[in-house]
Amino acid sequence: MHNFETVLALLVGVTFLALVARRLDVPTPALLVVGGLLVALLPGLPVVQFDPQLVFLVFIPPLLFRASLLSSYRDVRANLRPILLLGVGHVLFITLAAAWVARLAIPGLPWASAFALGAVVSPPDVAAATAFLRRLPLPRRLVIILEGESMINDAAAIVAYRMAVAAAVTGGFSLMTASLRFLYVGAGGIVVGLAVARLLAELRRHIHDPEVENTISLLTGYAAYLPAEHLGVSGILAVVATGLYLGRVGPRVVAADTRVQNSGMWDVVVFVLEGLIFIITGLGLRPILAGWSGPFARDLVWGAVLVTLTVIVARFVWVFPATYLPRFLSARVRKRDPYPSWRLPVVVSWAGLRGADSLVLAAAIPTLTATGAPFPGRDVIIAITFAVILVTLLGQGFSLAPLLRWLGVRETGEQDEREEIGARLRTAEAALARLEELTHESWMHPDALAHTRDRYRYRARHLRGHADGTLDGPLEAKSEAHTRLARELLAAERRELLRLRDEGTIGDAVMRRVQRELDYEELLLHHE
Repeated sequence: MHNFETVLALLVGVTFLALVARRLDVPTPALLVVGGLLVALLPGLPVVQFDPQLVFLVFIPPLLFRASLLSSYRDVRANLRPILLLGVGHVLFITLAAAWVARLAIPGLPWASAFALGAVVSPPDVAAATAFLRRLPLPRRLVIILEGESMINDAAAIVAYRMAVAAAVTGGFSLMTASLRFLYVGAGGIVVGLAVARLLAELRRHIHDPEVENTISLLTGYAAYLPAEHLGVSGILAVVATGLYLGRVGPRVVAADTRVQNSGMWDVVVFVLEGLIFIITGLGLRPILAGWSGPFARDLVWGAVLVTLTVIVARFVWVFPATYLPRFLSARVRKRDPYPSWRLPVVVSWAGLRGADSLVLAAAIPTLTATGAPFPGRDVIIAITFAVILVTLLGQGFSLAPLLRWLGVRETGEQDEREEIGARLRTAEAALARLEELTHESWMHPDALAHTRDRYRYRARHLRGHADGTLDGPLEAKSEAHTRLARELLAAERRELLRLRDEGTIGDAVMRRVQRELDYEELLLHHE
């Protein structure tokens, strides 16, 4: 009961911090990390212990599944080289660099624990970066690479992390054995993930029930992770494979009302999970900070400073050669993908903010080894991880937007707009063609046919005008004045609907059915 009350209190705290962030127009991750620090420092709060393995199981599968589900297969495939260089190569490089620095800076820290720390702080969190950049027109390819990196680097970092933790827990490590096992568990995890994805896709093809389908969606990460772990292969890669597959085939098997509900559900789930981990880590920091004294405090601060600098500098050291060296060495790569401006690697390097992913890994470190002894350096790893997140989120995060403006890195959005116009035009033309096929159907009403034909023809003419450059303004047919008028009319409908309900003319069930239709209309206006 006490733990349940604690979780409820944490949820209240996360909600309050999010409201404050929106009121102050501050990115939510920045305020959450400050909130976690306040929780660690405020006197009188309880010391709460959470099972590390439970933390890992609860947080990682859904967060990783959602990130994989939203990834674009086409864009990832087109940018596979830079994504792999960042998502795998950069993670391993940061892991080694941070481990070496931590081993030198913190006396008595074992190599296995140092590698665990390196793996924990290695993956940047693209969600944290985009929270600071959401209002800026970022270059499309830069966003694709960062998002693809975020998906791949989570898997790579977690695999490296689990190998390091296993070495620290058991006390033994063999590079050759670990490498062979990595290949086995990686390939096995992908196979299991694809099998689970195929099964779930076939199941959802025969279901149309938004509540049931979205419950399945919520559990899908666990459905891929748990069987893979039971079989001794990578549950993490199983989750990634499942998310990528379902993200590709999902639009063919998921109905519209399910998708609308699914989007809102996942927004809430990710918000709650990412918010909770900041506060949970703050509670975990309380006993660590309470034990600060003398040499331990000095070593911890020194280690935090050095590891943070290493994480920031090492990303520059990796990104620039990874950007230009493949082009220098291969004429084919140069021809297909010419040298980019130096400004883009600068932005990619500076966008390496650490966030909730690193906190989950730090909080999931076991408390005991196989011999029953305390996990060596666990407190140090958690404290340094929080310091790295604090500095990168607040320092790099708030300087990202000014950096982009100073470098002049921005996107006009022309390519996205061309693709969107083309997609809308082709779909409108497909609808018109189908409409002509249905003209002689017995159920077709002449008025419905005339009204629908006029509407689609007007939309197609409008889109063709945008496609050939003869029209400017909004992409959709509705102008700004038209959209505002539609919203005013919807508001009038809502007022009348509530008046009818209040005076007893209609019941609440009828009111909710009509209100749902008005809500859908307003959502459409919001996206136009």
